[in-house]
Amino acid sequence: MAITQLSAFLENTPGTLCETISAITAAGINIRALSVADTKDFGILRIIVSDIEKTKAAVSNDTVVKETPVIAVRMNDKAGALNSVLSVLRQAQINVEYVYAFTGAVAGNAYVVMRVDDIEHAEQTLAQNGIKTLSDSDIEDYLN
Repeated sequence: MAITQLSAFLENTPGTLCETISAITAAGINIRALSVADTKDFGILRIIVSDIEKTKAAVSNDTVVKETPVIAVRMNDKAGALNSVLSVLRQAQINVEYVYAFTGAVAGNAYVVMRVDDIEHAEQTLAQNGIKTLSDSDIEDYLN
């Protein structure tokens, strides 16, 4: 049930992020979640979007865009919820490479996106512990 994340490698200069987001917006694409990690010269924009192909077409031709499978999890919006998920993964020796959060329309829910070293094992382990991973269609349902 992995979802698809797009990673765009952007020059770390004034206005570059705004131009990229503006192009995505102009194409009528809804950004569901995003994270930006930076280095001195470049930034990595990680996004979950409503339309992957339209997003790739909308982003400048000189921007490198990569598709990455990631896991999304819905949790209760309460203290310790993320720790419970991460503890399950730690016990299974699954490495979490990065994580970021996003919100939805349903009060009381929180969502995280995780890049892990073994998606299939992570999904099985989470399911065995009563933690459901989300599909692209689940995200569409939960966020509308």
